[in-house]
Amino acid sequence: MSADLPAGVERRTFDGRERLSTRGQSVYGEPTDADGWRAWDANRSKLGGMLELGMDTGLVGGETVLYLGAASGTTVSHVADFAGPTYAVEFAPRPVRDLVGVAEDRDNLFPLLKDARDPASYAHVVESDVDCLVMDVATRGQATVAVRNRQFLADDGRLLMAVKARSEDVTADPDDVFDDVLDELESTYEILETARLDRFHADHLGIVARPK
Repeated sequence: MSADLPAGVERRTFDGRERLSTRGQSVYGEPTDADGWRAWDANRSKLGGMLELGMDTGLVGGETVLYLGAASGTTVSHVADFAGPTYAVEFAPRPVRDLVGVAEDRDNLFPLLKDARDPASYAHVVESDVDCLVMDVATRGQATVAVRNRQFLADDGRLLMAVKARSEDVTADPDDVFDDVLDELESTYEILETARLDRFHADHLGIVARPK
């Protein structure tokens, strides 16, 4: 059964097809409608894929969000459309320039040129007790990053994580990689739900978890 979508996320028709959408300025050439809604392309967004698959993200709308691995802002722009304060951490300077442009249309989006592996470098900026930690970090040690950033998450908050198997070990079986990541996460988080995202993103696992 599909989980409820957060307030501010709707299924609307674009080009004759029903798709997820949020209301805001276009960012990556996605279809828009006359009412200001823009299609949320799950093939370009792991969180979009998790919502399309009906995972129970716990999102209701209006959350304070820490987004790790924001890149040029494709997904985090949709998040900022329906969330409250949204902190967007990205390590690479080039995508952050794009991200700053996205933030010009979204007063609640705060780009941070920082390394998600070093949360101390942005702890003075990001408020504590955020409602949701979204993670899409293409680096080795993805579980370690999630554990290190738990400090920002409220005790009743949610971790929404997309694990990219090839970032951990390009030669390993993805299932083995996912098992290792889940084992490490369980030191700090209770795993609520997992789902393969292969319909939209090959060799990715979506994870919903909460702090222990």
